[in-house]
Amino acid sequence: MSEELTFRDRPINMNEKGARKWVYAKKPSGKWYTRRTILSWILLLFFVGAPFIRINGHPLILLDIANRKFIIFGAIFWAQDTFILALLMLSFVLFVVLFTVTFGRLWCGWACPQTIFLEMVFRKIEFLIEGDYKKRYKLDNGPWTSEKIIKKSSKHAIFIVIAVAMTNTFLMWFIGSEKWLQLIREPISSNLSGFIVMMIISGIFYWIYSFFREQICTMVCLYGRMQGVLLDSKSIMVSYDYVRGEPRGAKSTGDCIDCHQCVSVCPTGIDIRNGTQLECINCTACIDQCNKIMKITEKPPGLIRFDSEEGIKNGHKTTWNARNKAYSAVLVILFSFFIYTLLSRPAVETTILRTPGLLFQENADNTISNLYNIKIVNKTHDKIPLEIRILSHKGEIKMAGSTMDIKDQAMFESTFILLFRKRIKK
Repeated sequence: MSEELTFRDRPINMNEKGARKWVYAKKPSGKWYTRRTILSWILLLFFVGAPFIRINGHPLILLDIANRKFIIFGAIFWAQDTFILALLMLSFVLFVVLFTVTFGRLWCGWACPQTIFLEMVFRKIEFLIEGDYKKRYKLDNGPWTSEKIIKKSSKHAIFIVIAVAMTNTFLMWFIGSEKWLQLIREPISSNLSGFIVMMIISGIFYWIYSFFREQICTMVCLYGRMQGVLLDSKSIMVSYDYVRGEPRGAKSTGDCIDCHQCVSVCPTGIDIRNGTQLECINCTACIDQCNKIMKITEKPPGLIRFDSEEGIKNGHKTTWNARNKAYSAVLVILFSFFIYTLLSRPAVETTILRTPGLLFQENADNTISNLYNIKIVNKTHDKIPLEIRILSHKGEIKMAGSTMDIKDQAMFESTFILLFRKRIKK
């Protein structure tokens, strides 16, 4: 079987013996890479800064799983709001499906945390310390000289520091920045188990970005395999214009001169000219590199570009087919229902249940009483003074405790005795 027909036989980063084949990608540059870099730094700033941002003194985002309290852009969700959160998650899943059907794996190359940290943080440090792909290949496969020891030690020391910083930032999303600062001030012995867990997770991050790398995308991530089901001929993705480029070669009539520059710059090591592949994360590095070659050869840019199979084959670029419209309609309905439910939910949620195992009591003063449990959740950022009254009958409530002042985002639990005057039959 020819070399051109074997690229789908195994993952691109694995040789014929099943061993790891390291990818030494060339440092990318160009207008698409600049745009992706700007977006990545915005997302990185949000990732690091979100735990410290406050709305009326409260965190912008907090995913407190232990206490079953979630704050998303200032809106508080409790365990009682599971239905609303389920709607949000369902809307998000449908959004991912619709977005993939229409724009392919744009998420993977532009917004996925794995890609952002690998390409925009760890890879940039590697380029800075070890140089571009030829120097890194020579360094990795050369003898252990003093230069290699210094460069490798420096790189991995920085990688470890970043991995620990990543873990602590993720931790703040789940416990809040105040709790994190409190843990930092306390001695390690006071939170030894938490410190061990933090170091283990940091070790996993370090291993992923130092050694496992693009194999997360090519071997682990399920989203890459989902695209084979979701994509169709009208999906927009990074595509090679085979109509214009073939037959390829320096002296052929096609625009592709077969320089392999698109392969050299690919972070997963694929050849985009082979068509849609699960390893492609739509990072656009091949677009920038190919456009440089087109400029040198005085040919129009866009031999590799964002386009659909139908767009390349027939020149048709309409993305709104019947399936996309159906997904959009369902998404709009779900998201509208979610917004309505969020805005119309009560600020205070109250649950009153009779204490289990107890029956009503007939008292000597001609009254009937029973014991009830009350739970009140304050979903606002304000302190709310409440009281409980009987509106439809004459009776009395004896509450355990004197006041019902519920602090912001707090839960009030108590018991009370309900007494009614016993009716005397004439």
